[in-house]
Amino acid sequence: MLAHRVLSALVGIPLVLWAVWQGGLFLLLLLGLLMLLAAGEFVALSRGWGATLSLFLIWPALVVLLLAVYYGGKQLLLLVYILLPLFLLAVFVFVYPRFQPADIALHLLAVYYCGLPVFAWLIRQLPGGLYWLLLLFLAVWVVDTAAYFAGRSLGRRKMAPNLSPGKTWTGFIGGLAGSAALAMVFGHYVNSLPAVGVWSVALLTGLLAPLGDLVESGLKRTAGQKDAGGLIPGHGGVLDRFDSLLYTAPLVYLLVAHSIIT
Repeated sequence: MLAHRVLSALVGIPLVLWAVWQGGLFLLLLLGLLMLLAAGEFVALSRGWGATLSLFLIWPALVVLLLAVYYGGKQLLLLVYILLPLFLLAVFVFVYPRFQPADIALHLLAVYYCGLPVFAWLIRQLPGGLYWLLLLFLAVWVVDTAAYFAGRSLGRRKMAPNLSPGKTWTGFIGGLAGSAALAMVFGHYVNSLPAVGVWSVALLTGLLAPLGDLVESGLKRTAGQKDAGGLIPGHGGVLDRFDSLLYTAPLVYLLVAHSIIT
């Protein structure tokens, strides 16, 4: 299990870092691939909820989200967010009774949830965006790794035993300590970002990454599944590996874009 996690990291992390460094179309294609794969896993999980979802509705909507941020940034993305519920409600009317209202709501959740990586793209476009996004990805990985080893070696008290029996408060503290260590190292070598911003992003990730993990655990638990998929050896699926990023990327974007931590 651990060997599979290490091998996956050795392949996946350099690929992601290279795409973040390059930006542009390379980053867009990587984020798009993650979004489409995540949507496939979400639809598979939804069968365990007794829902009827269609990738033929979700995938085009995700592509529209990508094109919106690529060509129009946050302004066009906001327009898509406003129009998407109206579009899905129209679909409900014209295909009735194939979809129930709950199915339409889950289609919307699928697009919004699996489409959250678009905020990683928006972070990359901000002043200093390369380093903000690198910090976010590194923080997610460091928090996850530190929490994993701290929880395995010292963990006793469960954070949310009904959702994720393996997640402990010791692991949470270990992840938070890892995020603080990253802030010190990253802030020392990257002087172009304000220290308060570096510490804020790192510690925010340490605090909220476990919550993102628990959200995805809840989705799996209610579907009766251990993993969202099996694409990444040792990790499960795309949702299993990037759940923390989905939860933290929008918040980091808001903090940086609105100069709250800069």
